[in-house]
Amino acid sequence: MKNWLANVEYFKVKVVKQIAVNSLALAALMVGSFTHAADDAAIQQKLNTVLGLEVESVADSPVPGLVQVSTDRGFFYISDDGQFLLQAVVLNIDEGMRNETEVAMTALRLEGVKKMAPSAITFKAKNEKHVISVFTDISCGYCRKLHNEIGELNDKGITVNYLAFPRAGLNSENYEEMVSVWCAANPQRALTNAKAGESVDSASCNNKVAEQYMLGQKLGVRGTPNIILPDGSVIPGYQPADAIVDVLNQAG
Repeated sequence: MKNWLANVEYFKVKVVKQIAVNSLALAALMVGSFTHAADDAAIQQKLNTVLGLEVESVADSPVPGLVQVSTDRGFFYISDDGQFLLQAVVLNIDEGMRNETEVAMTALRLEGVKKMAPSAITFKAKNEKHVISVFTDISCGYCRKLHNEIGELNDKGITVNYLAFPRAGLNSENYEEMVSVWCAANPQRALTNAKAGESVDSASCNNKVAEQYMLGQKLGVRGTPNIILPDGSVIPGYQPADAIVDVLNQAG
């Protein structure tokens, strides 16, 4: 009888201990999930207060120990603890050297240009086959060279959405001139005239020039023209109309 009671007490203790262990494990999982959310908030705050970066989004990265952050100044990776910031290209060896950074940037480009399309200055093709978005500056020599071929691009079925990227920044005469172009009664004609070197009549209105410039900053635009293709890939500079058409046709 004593042995039987002893066995009962033993199993009772064992069950209680197992329940305690399971409860601790569940608590740890719950704390872990809350900690991750808190880390994201801490990362955003640190990037803002220490580096002055406005964080658009935080997401998991393909690399353990790193998260990817999209900011108003570009795309970065940062360690989970918020200590190390990297501006890098991540290549996936096991997937044929797939550029994981470019995959993420492609999605950001497509989302950004879609949002800004209504405020773009558009040169529309009659028989539209493709739509490209071009960050442009009215004083840029190669932007002017590309614009000289706008008729050829349109004839080949390519609609061009121009987005403003005043290279001198938002506190510049260049910016004010581009606002005047975007606010002109006929923005297409004003842009063409400005790129031909003609003076720009001053004009003002509610416009998205600053937002377009900031989008370019976010997407890592460093020079103009910067051509974003329908699949989200980018041509980071001038290419003749025929070369652009060839790239579009190859992409389908």
